[in-house]
Amino acid sequence: MSEAVKKAKTFKYFDYSLLFLIIFLVGFGLVMLYSVSAYEAQSTFGDATYYLRHQAGAAALGIVGMFVVSIIPYRLWKKLSRPIYAFAFLLCLAVLIPGIGSDANGSTRWLRLGGLSVQPSEIAKIAVIIYMAAILSSMPKQIRDFRTILKIMIRIVPVIAVIGKNNLSTAVIVAGICVLMMFVASPKYTHFLILAGILAVGIIVFIAAASYRGGRIKAWLHPEDYPDEAYQTLQGLYAIGSGGLFGKGLGGSLQKLGYVPEAQNDFIFTIICEELGLFGAVCVILLFVLMIWRFMVIANNAEDLFGSMLVVGVMIHIALQVVLNLAVVTNTLPNTGITLPFISYGGTSMAILLSEMGLVLAVSRGIRFDTE
Repeated sequence: MSEAVKKAKTFKYFDYSLLFLIIFLVGFGLVMLYSVSAYEAQSTFGDATYYLRHQAGAAALGIVGMFVVSIIPYRLWKKLSRPIYAFAFLLCLAVLIPGIGSDANGSTRWLRLGGLSVQPSEIAKIAVIIYMAAILSSMPKQIRDFRTILKIMIRIVPVIAVIGKNNLSTAVIVAGICVLMMFVASPKYTHFLILAGILAVGIIVFIAAASYRGGRIKAWLHPEDYPDEAYQTLQGLYAIGSGGLFGKGLGGSLQKLGYVPEAQNDFIFTIICEELGLFGAVCVILLFVLMIWRFMVIANNAEDLFGSMLVVGVMIHIALQVVLNLAVVTNTLPNTGITLPFISYGGTSMAILLSEMGLVLAVSRGIRFDTE
């Protein structure tokens, strides 16, 4: 059979369904962000569009980055995985240096680059995904050995420790991405029960090392007994409960008027529940479920293991962050400051998430289907 006939029997694929979901979520996020943040922005900055303008700028930059990354052959990132990981680690390390890291809300998590504020821990997420995909695709058979798993974790622990110094929630997400990517790649699952136990002990020790973290646990278990510490959680629950089935209507929230502190960040879902009700909340969750389904389709049909693991890493990142955010705002887990992807305010997070989507779309471009 000639080469021309072979080409005629296959066609290139691009996941337009995923692209639509991304654009819709970004657009919906901007609408909800303006609805949630306009009052606080007007009160604080004298400009109701302050948060919207900054988020829209980050979204525009991220969309450009997404399309640029989507046309770059994704195998290139395997060659650059180590430099990217090292660069992200150095950025996270720089945050801890006095005079370089920037404080906000009592935490040092940002770097000031001119007039921009960058959160290196968000960059570390995509760097770890690329690095883990490169490692796992280069040793598909060795991953069944527990010693190999420990060697990989030793490589990742430094960046987790540096991030965890000031940002436990992001450190947990990065650790979760690493462990779950290895779980997907490994044919043996029993090793991960041991690894999960080690991580659980590490988290407990980390929490016990600081008294304020113990206070958060108490406020989570009995929020009504700690009205000051659990104020944001309680107000968020009031917002969720008052929304009913169809909500108070877009812009109709009362809790966003200073009752839920910084509602545009990790507690934006509570205002979605208040304004759009249970129906709106379920629709948002279904959008993320559809996105994860598209990730699974692309990962299963990727040309090689590296491409598949890239998509799996992004899928795990989005799924973890959505699940943990919803668990926090409903007080299922302690308040840890985890944002809702594409919807919560955060320029670095938005730009990096859209760049991750570019990786997934690049992998989808490499898929070839037989027409017969």
